[in-house]
Amino acid sequence: MIYLLIVSIIWAFSFGLIKGSLTGLDSNFVAFARISISFILFLPFLRLKNINYKFALQLIFIGMIQYGLMYISYIFSYQFLMAYQVALFTIFTPIYVTLINDILNRRFKPLFLFTALLSILGTAVVVFKDIHQSDLRWGFLILQVSNICFAFGQIYYKKIMTPRRDVKDFQIFGLLYFGALLITGAFASTTTDWTNLSLSSNQVLVLLYLGVLASGICFFLWNYGAKRTNAGSLAIFNNVKMPLAVTFSILVFHEQGNIGRLLAGGLIIIAALIINDWLVRKQA
Repeated sequence: MIYLLIVSIIWAFSFGLIKGSLTGLDSNFVAFARISISFILFLPFLRLKNINYKFALQLIFIGMIQYGLMYISYIFSYQFLMAYQVALFTIFTPIYVTLINDILNRRFKPLFLFTALLSILGTAVVVFKDIHQSDLRWGFLILQVSNICFAFGQIYYKKIMTPRRDVKDFQIFGLLYFGALLITGAFASTTTDWTNLSLSSNQVLVLLYLGVLASGICFFLWNYGAKRTNAGSLAIFNNVKMPLAVTFSILVFHEQGNIGRLLAGGLIIIAALIINDWLVRKQA
């Protein structure tokens, strides 16, 4: 779980970067640019010696869904939502993680669903704000597509990679980014005005940060950690970044925040992790 915690801490710093620095750019270009950087980062490590055709296609398919379609819908949702609304509407991902895990394994685990719902409650206590915007339906629905794509990818990756002891994660991860590159490139080619595209130095730095760290290294560590934990803990950790983001905004960036709600929500999420771990050990 240490890998999931490290990624959650890094992602907690990333909220607001897209809304604050990249909203003037075509959303599909933003997705394509950061995935391109991630692909270049992992390309030197790509090794296909022990990879058959079917397994390679599975990895490419995961990348198309988990990173490609996820990013397309995630970044597009910023056209309809405020940054805090995006944060709020991503809290439903744990439910999708547990349900997709049950579907792929053809076995229903009410324990994981219960602890996932508990983590959603804790996160909602921390990030919920009064929503005054009248019509959020499009933004909400688009973001749920993103949540489902991300949930599916991490569970399916866990399912096909766990038995493969002969393959190192870093040797095949470039295939995931290649799949995402195909999807984001196709969308960007139809919507981006390449002749008039202009990036400020700040936008370039933000894209490099997102492509190298938030997308590249962090996505790798997330899926790597997903293999080494149960689906219940994985579902809960999908929401850990939310209270961490609020904590950093208060302690590091000196923004206003409700300390009481932060503590209450954080305790609920910690309780969900403890309950999940205890029940998993008891069942084992």
